[in-house]
Amino acid sequence: MIDATLLPLQRRALAPLARAIAARGISADQITLAGFVLGALALPALAFGQFGLALGLIALNRLADGLDGAVARLTGPTDRGAFLDIALDFLFYALVPLGFALADPAYALPAAVLLVAFVGTGSSFLAFASIAAKRGIGADVYPGKGLYYLGGLTEGAETIAVFAAMCLWPAAFPALAYVFAVACAVTTLTRWRQGWLAFN
Repeated sequence: MIDATLLPLQRRALAPLARAIAARGISADQITLAGFVLGALALPALAFGQFGLALGLIALNRLADGLDGAVARLTGPTDRGAFLDIALDFLFYALVPLGFALADPAYALPAAVLLVAFVGTGSSFLAFASIAAKRGIGADVYPGKGLYYLGGLTEGAETIAVFAAMCLWPAAFPALAYVFAVACAVTTLTRWRQGWLAFN
């Protein structure tokens, strides 16, 4: 919901670091892969109840997610980079609820509900993007992105904010998961409607 507003601020904040990284010959794909590994390590951290460590790893993953795009814009974006970015992002998002389910069996049902909600938001996002690409439709709100970014109530910023809340107050995970799953369902329904109208 607020990603389009935050994106210019993020790009300005990360530009100096991105220039320094690009000057050292580090590629955007390397940052993407390293960021995913850091994010994936949140899974065992969560499973063993190390919620503060998990939050730090999630934050590092998101930093890398911003930096890879910034470096790509300096060195030249690629289709492979866009593919890696979105594919690994969606898997990372799924690992966080799984980590909570492994931490406490009582969290398994809300984690499963949230994962189903993520399937809805992710599949509607990618389905719209693939058909938009086929039709040559671009998203003016997200210039420079490797694929069409379809917004909604629950985007990246909201997801990370909820993940942070879950790590800070793990006992509230079930309530947060159910509430966010409902918000994701709203996003999915609005994206279905947008696709229905746009591709009529």
